[in-house]
Amino acid sequence: EKTFTLDVGAVILAPGFEAFDPSRLDTYGYGHIRDVLTSLEYERLLASNGPYQGHLVRPSDEREPGRIAWIQCVGSRNIHQCGNAYCSSVCCMYAIKQALVTAEHCSGHELEQAIFYMDIRTHGKDFERYLMQAQQQGVRFLRARPHSIEPGPDNKGAVIQYVNDTGHLVSETFDLVVLSIGLEAPKDAHSLAAALGIELTAHRFALTSGFHPVSTTRSGIYATGAFHGPKAIPHAVTEASTAAAEAARVLRTARGTLTRAKTYPEERDVGVETPRIGVFVCSCGINIANTVDVKAVAAYAKTLPHVVHVENNLFTCSADTQIFIAQKIKELGLNRIVVAACTPRTHETLFQDTLREAALNPFLLEMANIRNQNAWVHQQDSQKATEKAKDQVRMAVAKAALNAPLNRLRVHVIQNALVVGGGVAGMNAALYLANQGFAVVLVEKAEALGGHARHLLENDPGEPVQPMLDGLIAQVENHPKITVLKSAQLKTVEGSVGSFRSLVDVGGTEREIFYGAAVLALGGRQAEPNEYLYGQDSRVMTHLQWDALMVQNPESVRAAHSAVFIQWVGSREPQRPYCSRICCTHTVKSALRMKALNPNMDIYVLYRDMRTYGMREELYQRARASGVVFVQYTLETKPRVGIANGALQVEVLDPILGRTLRLPADYVVLAAAVEPNAARDVIDLFKCGVNADGFLNEAHPKLRPVDLTVDGLFVAGLCHYPKPIDETIAQARAAASRAAVMLSKEEMQLAPSSPTSPINAMAVLCVWMSVLTTP
Repeated sequence: EKTFTLDVGAVILAPGFEAFDPSRLDTYGYGHIRDVLTSLEYERLLASNGPYQGHLVRPSDEREPGRIAWIQCVGSRNIHQCGNAYCSSVCCMYAIKQALVTAEHCSGHELEQAIFYMDIRTHGKDFERYLMQAQQQGVRFLRARPHSIEPGPDNKGAVIQYVNDTGHLVSETFDLVVLSIGLEAPKDAHSLAAALGIELTAHRFALTSGFHPVSTTRSGIYATGAFHGPKAIPHAVTEASTAAAEAARVLRTARGTLTRAKTYPEERDVGVETPRIGVFVCSCGINIANTVDVKAVAAYAKTLPHVVHVENNLFTCSADTQIFIAQKIKELGLNRIVVAACTPRTHETLFQDTLREAALNPFLLEMANIRNQNAWVHQQDSQKATEKAKDQVRMAVAKAALNAPLNRLRVHVIQNALVVGGGVAGMNAALYLANQGFAVVLVEKAEALGGHARHLLENDPGEPVQPMLDGLIAQVENHPKITVLKSAQLKTVEGSVGSFRSLVDVGGTEREIFYGAAVLALGGRQAEPNEYLYGQDSRVMTHLQWDALMVQNPESVRAAHSAVFIQWVGSREPQRPYCSRICCTHTVKSALRMKALNPNMDIYVLYRDMRTYGMREELYQRARASGVVFVQYTLETKPRVGIANGALQVEVLDPILGRTLRLPADYVVLAAAVEPNAARDVIDLFKCGVNADGFLNEAHPKLRPVDLTVDGLFVAGLCHYPKPIDETIAQARAAASRAAVMLSKEEMQLAPSSPTSPINAMAVLCVWMSVLTTP
């Protein structure tokens, strides 16, 4: 053991989480029923390097399971047995993922899968489509919390007892039961907090503010990832950039003083050498090897011209394999490398760096994408997928033999930034960049800054929004490095990463701006409902209209006898098959506010699933404890709003009673969907992609969650996907942090070029001609 003393200007805490141990609960049989596993143990069963090499069998007798059940919320949403009142946010999605992967494993025999849940919380971007895919593939979703699990016949499998929707006790036998365990704070959270002088929440996660989502209670110390609270990987990666942004803000004056440039050995001149190609075929765990016979592909690669070495690796992208590849290059004099693995979009730079460390030009690498373009799309035909992989490797080897060293050109970076959108996201991004010393032009199409937040009362932790917003606007408008253009419209975009040029129309006058990177924070809007008498009766209103009424006329709310909230108005329906993420939390907060005004008011919430994820679950529990009545409905049994004797009346089928309830309502509040702003002109100017719902597409949801598909462009806020204010601020600062990395360079490298490009072009042309003319 050694003690090191480090002098630092900021600290970022990312100690992760602990997986919940279900042996603490006596109802699930974990630890004495062999075929009851945790979700992490099940993940190992599916892995090609797991205990059964990826062949799915149950532990008790190593037979293939025919019936598998997942039980959700084990160690989460539980205030009686473990004290974890919060939702762990990720469990529903990983259970659905495991069910879909299991179906791929067991495609050769009949399989039944069931997921027992309280609320399905697929609240992330494109998550709802994943749920729909599982439903279409026959996964049963049972709204029930099993009371107990008993051993199956002969101590094999397990028997689950639960109460179904009709109130009847049901007993089912499964071959495997998977416990979807939740996330807890690290065991040493208290000692870590004491050593650093920061405060923790009641659940031992780092305490932060909703308006400063990664800042702990001690200045200069930041928390990110699951230590800040349970979250999915895209949000964790985004928050990592947010923490980096906050640390960079503190360390701005010292930026660059301790940096060291990575050095590489001088490149070997391979121009006169005969091609000596090394081929590395990746199994990628189950991703490739479960479909493609990678050993057969490796054996085939040995027969190809110029190939002098072939390896099959479990994970070619691992650090150990990178060292191994570099060693083989030196030992065998390899001068071309082919990696048959996944997409070059995510891993090409990693392998290119390995070549540079081995004194080879990085563009002597060729990748064959046998995962995304083969194994993932041909899972039902292993033989043909293997033959296709051989073709892919053969083509990559042929191209690698013709590859020549290339050089990158360098261009000057315009160290200014453009931010499009003047809401909370855009202003946070602009302010961060300006505080880093970069000149920023903020373009807002409206007459005033503030965007959607102007209509909000408070954030999820209960902090008032308007004082924060007023202060933010004042900082932006008075910052010497920020030029604010209101009532402005972007007209043109020219150039590329590092050097963009645009014309902006400001009140009929065109202004020319130059910038090296841009953050798009185009915002979102509340969809206009077309049902439930909205627009026909003033007592039927949306969330935003309700917030306005609470501010303008709280006495009318206090005098009301009853109110009905209807969730999922326009969301999770064919025209918008996604979850709007913020509506459930807004409803329970509104219900609690109304109960505070009038504790005797009857408040009903009609919902399909309550998605108060993470720590927001405690708001849901408080609402239930205060007397708010929650009634679940389905897409087929949607509520009906009518008028009886001049009064509003809502009818809904109660699934527990099996009877239709008629609820009198002084007000009906609709949780209308959130949709992206109609900013097609800006999207077309920048040529960035959108998903099927019109939200801006990130370059990669886990590796580059705030980068857009066009280099030099970054995204934040509602135009990316609906999200609450704390997540919006975190994403905006993360996007600005990513942009600052680019803007901090005086020069940047462009796409490679060759000094002998005409010769190379002729060689490629000759190859293509031979391919086209060969029978």
